[in-house]
Amino acid sequence: MVWIPGGTFLMGCDDPDMVDARPWHEVTLDGFWMDQTEVTNEQFAKFVAATGYITTAERALDPKDYPGVPTEQLKPSGIVFSPPSQPVPLDNHLQWWRMVPGADWRHPEGPESSIEGREKHPVVHVSWEDAAAYAQWAGKRLPTEAEWEYAARGGLERKHFVWGDELKPEGKWMANIWQGHFPVENKAEDGYSRTAPVGSFPPNGFGLYDMAGNVWEWCADWYQPDYYKWSPKVNPQGPETSHDPMEPGIPKRVNRGGSFLCSDMYCKRYDPGGRGKGAPDSGASHIGFRCVLSPAKGAAVQ
Repeated sequence: MVWIPGGTFLMGCDDPDMVDARPWHEVTLDGFWMDQTEVTNEQFAKFVAATGYITTAERALDPKDYPGVPTEQLKPSGIVFSPPSQPVPLDNHLQWWRMVPGADWRHPEGPESSIEGREKHPVVHVSWEDAAAYAQWAGKRLPTEAEWEYAARGGLERKHFVWGDELKPEGKWMANIWQGHFPVENKAEDGYSRTAPVGSFPPNGFGLYDMAGNVWEWCADWYQPDYYKWSPKVNPQGPETSHDPMEPGIPKRVNRGGSFLCSDMYCKRYDPGGRGKGAPDSGASHIGFRCVLSPAKGAAVQ
C-alpha cells in the first residue's frame, strides 16, 4: 500500500458536461493508506478460496422477487460490453451492453472465457457489495469519494488528467482508455482493447497506478448528483442516502476513474473529477475496485 499524506485540495471539475461534479470546492482530508493498484484477479481468487464467497453475478435471482419473469432470465448473469457492428447514436448505452448468462469474475466475457493469463488484470464483474466484502476480509475498507479523488490527483490541482493537462504528453498514452470510434472500433493504440494488467502505465504523483482508465473503481459513498453543494469541508463521508433523479427508485453508490471504454467522444470521466454511479448489487465487465486503510491500522503496512 502507499501512504497518502493528509492535506487540502480542490475537488470537482469545471466541465460543463459533468454537472454532478461541480462546483469546485475545497476539501481537507486526514492521511490514509491506499492500494497501489486495483485489486487483481489473483488477489480476489485468494479471498474467494479463503471464504467461499459467491459474487452477486454468480447468484441466481429469486423468482419470488421477480413475479412473471421467465426462469431463464433469472440465471446468474453478468453485464458485458458488446460492440455493435456499425456506428450507433450515443444516447442509448443499451446498444453496446448485454446481459450474458454465466459471465462473472472468473468468466469476464461469458462462460467460454476465463481469467487464465489475466491473473494480474483487475478483477471485474464485482458489485459494490462484493468489493465491500473483500475489503472487510482484507482488514481494509473502500475509499470515500473524496479520498479517491485526492489520491488520484497525486498532488496536482485543477488538472484534466491525473498526469497533467495534455492527453498524450510527448505522444505517449498514459492510461488504458478507448482510442477510435466509440463503441464500434477500439484501435487499442495504448496496447489494450479491454483491461490491462495493473501497473501497465506510469504512476501518478503519489505512486498510484491506473487512477484513470482501465476499470471504474467503487467508492464507499452513496450517490447524489448535488452532494457537492452541501458536503462537509473536512473528511466528507458522502450523503446518508442515495438519490439519482434519472432512476429515483434505484439506490446508487459512487464509482470513479473511468475505464477502458472512456474516450473524448463518450464519457470522458477519466478526468479525476468525473463521477460514476451504479447499483450496489450490480457489476459489469469494466468495474473493479481498490482499498484503503485508516492510519491506525495502516501504520505497519509495507
